[in-house]
Amino acid sequence: MSSIIQLLPDHVANQIAAGEVVQRPASVVKELLENAVDAKATDIKLIIKDAGKSLVQVIDNGVGMTVTDARLCFARHATSKIRQAEDLFSLGTKGFRGEALASIAAIAHMEMKTKQDQDELGTHIIIEGSKFVSQEVAVLPKGTSFAVKNLFFNIPARRNFLKSDTVEFRHVMDEFQRVALAHPNIHFSFYHNGSEMYNLPGAGYRQRIVGIMSGKTNEKLVPVNEDTEIINVQGFVCKPEFAKKNRGEQFFFVNDRFIKSSFLHHAVMSAYDGLLKDGSQPSYFLYLQVPPNTIDINIHPTKTEIKFDDEQALYAILRASIKHSLGQFNVAPVLDFDRDANLDTPYHYKDLGAEVPTIQVDGTFNPFTDDKTNQHYSKAGSGSSGYSSGSSFSSSSGSSFSGSSYSGYSKRVEPIASWESLYTGLDVENPESIESSPFTFENEEVTSSLFNDEDVEQATQKTYQIHKKYIVSPIKSGMIIVDQQRAHQRILYEQFLLNMTVNQAASQQLLFPLDLFYSASEMELIEELKPSLATTGFVFDESKTDHIVISGIPVNITESEVPLVIEQLLSDLQDGIPANSYSQNDTIAKSMAKSLAVKTGSYLTEKEQDNLVNGLFACKDPNISPFQKPTFITMRVEDIDKKFAV
Repeated sequence: MSSIIQLLPDHVANQIAAGEVVQRPASVVKELLENAVDAKATDIKLIIKDAGKSLVQVIDNGVGMTVTDARLCFARHATSKIRQAEDLFSLGTKGFRGEALASIAAIAHMEMKTKQDQDELGTHIIIEGSKFVSQEVAVLPKGTSFAVKNLFFNIPARRNFLKSDTVEFRHVMDEFQRVALAHPNIHFSFYHNGSEMYNLPGAGYRQRIVGIMSGKTNEKLVPVNEDTEIINVQGFVCKPEFAKKNRGEQFFFVNDRFIKSSFLHHAVMSAYDGLLKDGSQPSYFLYLQVPPNTIDINIHPTKTEIKFDDEQALYAILRASIKHSLGQFNVAPVLDFDRDANLDTPYHYKDLGAEVPTIQVDGTFNPFTDDKTNQHYSKAGSGSSGYSSGSSFSSSSGSSFSGSSYSGYSKRVEPIASWESLYTGLDVENPESIESSPFTFENEEVTSSLFNDEDVEQATQKTYQIHKKYIVSPIKSGMIIVDQQRAHQRILYEQFLLNMTVNQAASQQLLFPLDLFYSASEMELIEELKPSLATTGFVFDESKTDHIVISGIPVNITESEVPLVIEQLLSDLQDGIPANSYSQNDTIAKSMAKSLAVKTGSYLTEKEQDNLVNGLFACKDPNISPFQKPTFITMRVEDIDKKFAV
């Protein structure tokens, strides 16, 4: 029998590797940006078109490559980062496998331009699907430029599985933010379809975080700084009152590499224990420095997962560091942290006695002089009646002063019409003699009843609230038990959907417009949602680069609920907006209903309970909530009787 095992051709092996390395345009962005950082670049520019499907270009001013290296970098497992296996435990670079460029070149049209500083000319290479099309000498600036065009051109199935441009752009934005946050000393710029998204000059960690997120982020940040033999923790956490529904602004960096770790996230959440509302997630930007030989990065193709030698110690240090910072900056109540020494009483004040305050008297002061500055010592009114016209005074020196001649005191002004004329003809001495005519009001309503009151049978049906969660209402066959939160979700869902599809939604104008700040990726999503939100009653003024201005809101939303509604909407649509309009309206109506529905644990008055039950059964589908969960159950009298049967 002949041998059946054979080596795969390079282009086939590269396409297989591309399945792990390159999942979407954001994967290309990540690999090229990390290569630029490894090349010691101080200025990196990212240019994309059509969310990276048509073009991903990264230009840097790094060290560049020689002619030989420029050709060899597209070979599999060719790298300048490591030389032997032991180097995997002392990595100081982002890449080390040598598969990224070979995998990208196998599934796209790729163009590379590179030049070293000491060389006069550079190298220009064009590759299409692992095949070298041309290699030429060119006049180029120092550094390297990679342009990846027509991603997945030779794998149509992979290209068809890509999401919409909005979703893919958000993934690209996430990768750019992660690399830019990890290296604040590098100047990053980002362009999408010709529009500048970011221009981040080199700065410190705080300035880079504020530059990427929004201008209002600065007031939310609480610094964290702890240096131990095991780990060095730096960065920022956000104050509990600025916690969000989603986990979009949570970043861990280990040795300047972005990672995901549910274990370390749990340490952060435990530090916020008792400070957050249910379902809220704190934002944090934490930079951890550990010895390279205590971590293992080579466990996942995307290199976002890391194994630590001593996870328990890292957990304890991280948790204590964050609790310390929250207490030190008076975010959380504490007893054992250092207080501000400026508020303490100095020691040399300890034995000082109280001093008797000195009183100074101006002996030359005379209130009866004509000096204009003394006019404030007497004002017109009842207190000046003693100095009115016609009265005179004598001073101790024998000189007389007439009130009419002293301008410092105002004179009583007699009214033109005496107030007594208003009560002419009234016997003031005998108030009982004053007759008052009966008062009549125009707004009194005379209601008539078709039946006499005694003929109307008083309604005995009532609703009851149990544990601030369920509403019990009797019916003819027994009783129904309604889940108040799910029922209200169903009512609001149908109201919003009706306003968005059939009726013209009413809007209430705000006296003072709302300014809400969001990150660049969230602003992109809001811009796409604006037409649908306008049909629900939102009125948007001109939007800025990092915030929106809302001048009108739906009538069934209060002003304080607007940030919560939009935040929940962004959280629900973080995986993308549905393509067709009905699905988009349905998603928005569900999200807003979930945000505004009365929550479990809320007390409802009897009238609110009745309105909730009546509103539920006025819906088209009262049996289930918008999220396919039952809104009520029915208990018949027979079922109750069985419970009491012996």
